[in-house]
Amino acid sequence: MPGVALLVFREVMEAALIVSIVCAATRGVARRGWFVSGGIGLGVVGAVLVALGAHLIADLASGSGQELFNACVLLSAVVMIGWHVVWMSSHGKELAKHMNDVGGAVKAGSSSLTLLLAVVAIAVLREGSEIVLFLYGMAVGGIGIAGLAGGIALGIGAGASLGFALYFGLLRIPMKYFFKVTNWMLVLLAAGLASTAARFLVQGNLLPAWGSQVWDASWLLTNGSLMGKTLGILIGYDATPAGVQIVFYATTLLLLVTGMRWLDRRTAGQSSRAVPATLDATSELLH
Repeated sequence: MPGVALLVFREVMEAALIVSIVCAATRGVARRGWFVSGGIGLGVVGAVLVALGAHLIADLASGSGQELFNACVLLSAVVMIGWHVVWMSSHGKELAKHMNDVGGAVKAGSSSLTLLLAVVAIAVLREGSEIVLFLYGMAVGGIGIAGLAGGIALGIGAGASLGFALYFGLLRIPMKYFFKVTNWMLVLLAAGLASTAARFLVQGNLLPAWGSQVWDASWLLTNGSLMGKTLGILIGYDATPAGVQIVFYATTLLLLVTGMRWLDRRTAGQSSRAVPATLDATSELLH
């Protein structure tokens, strides 16, 4: 049972941390709970289907199908998270003001609901399919039903608790800083996912490594440790990255930061032009 619990915990933790950050970033959006639940449901169904078709996936692309599938899933998440980050750069201040003034649901953020559902579904799909495959292997190996059920319950409970702890910790951030903090967390999350996608593509011989191990920080923190795993999800930490992983990470980071700053300047420019126009209109009405 301890082995099952640890395995399930590690996979659930990965999904829970991603879901927690995305949920915090869409704080206050109406009907968010329904979309999160729907994303989890779709992810679970997809995970079971992926597990059932694992042999077919593995045989694709000359035996590199599993790596290609994982990379595509991760890159899809990077694109959707990136879109959300850019969108929030132009709407974050508006949402924060609305939440402070009204204290209710933020209708202006409803356009992020489909994105939220997709990112949640992808996170659950990727980690859930691994859980199903691992548990199937353990069941075939002879582990009892009681040990399997108990390990699953402990693992899910511990992983979900860690996700809730992160979520409620983020909610304690003052509203004027909230969207900026969660946006930067999403930027690092997307860069880390891009780096992991590059690693899968290298493993499948679909990309050159450009240096199989640029540095080795395992003496400080290994990838397999709990802290290493957590930092790997949150900021893309890798103790022994390949060169192409660093390129993917830096490129994603640069594109998102550039997009955010460009939209900030554009929004500030529109606001500065809108103020004189409003004053002119008011002056005309008074005269």
